[in-house]
Amino acid sequence: MAEIKAIFIILVLTLVSLVLIPLQWIAIRLRLPVQRKLPHVWHLVATRLVGIRIRQEGAPADDRPLLIASNHASWVDITVVGSLMPLSFIAKSEVSGWPIFGLFAKLQRTVFVNRTRRTETGQVADTIATRMAAGDAMVLFAEGTSNDGNCVLPFRSALLGAATRAVANGNGSSVWVQPLSVAYQGFYGLPMGRAHRPHVAWYGDMELAGHLWGIFRHGALDVIVRWGTPVLVDGTTDRKVLTRQLENQVRAMTIASLLQKPVDSGELEPSEFFSNAEKTAKAGA
Repeated sequence: MAEIKAIFIILVLTLVSLVLIPLQWIAIRLRLPVQRKLPHVWHLVATRLVGIRIRQEGAPADDRPLLIASNHASWVDITVVGSLMPLSFIAKSEVSGWPIFGLFAKLQRTVFVNRTRRTETGQVADTIATRMAAGDAMVLFAEGTSNDGNCVLPFRSALLGAATRAVANGNGSSVWVQPLSVAYQGFYGLPMGRAHRPHVAWYGDMELAGHLWGIFRHGALDVIVRWGTPVLVDGTTDRKVLTRQLENQVRAMTIASLLQKPVDSGELEPSEFFSNAEKTAKAGA
């Protein structure tokens, strides 16, 4: 039965994609406003088909420009976050060459970052700044990689700082940066638990095709998404202080989600629940 379900999901998603891909390509070419909304529709369909139930706490900021700084455990995060609102992602350049995922990322109007070339940081920051100034909400997986779903890795400040500086210095305005936590709580309505959370997490040397098939077969997931307090950033903001502030918010929200309790940033030290050094090689975007 699980195999039949997976095949059905693949067939329906294929049909939906065959309809939306040419529409999105035309919308991007003609710069139509609907280019922001069509990927959102695809993610909504995908989460419903797979059986991903999403509960939100808090809400995304209405103000623009907006940069969203999120934790990252799996490619599933992209569909979960993408189903919440029209937005685009910031991803490593290797993603653009991935089969299927690379095409979808381009159609999502993803900004790709070459992390091996620091000289391109300014150019990428300008691109991100232009997109945010035009009203696009941009999502940055601030850990720089994915993990096993049981931890929040240290946030990287370089691109976060470059993006916010570019907006602040480029047109004299400020930018809102909002922390976001994505946590996988349940599996078929039961608590997922630490040992089973890697079922949805994608990291290390995991094969993408096999992981996709597993999610399609057993994708009845319960996810909690928590929006943190937006931070107003301008050209005087210390990016390292900002990075720590965002990381602390996301970690506190993630701890609360996994333990299914209210957020209390001072209640637990990261080492009590997470092992941030537990995974060193990751597969994520």
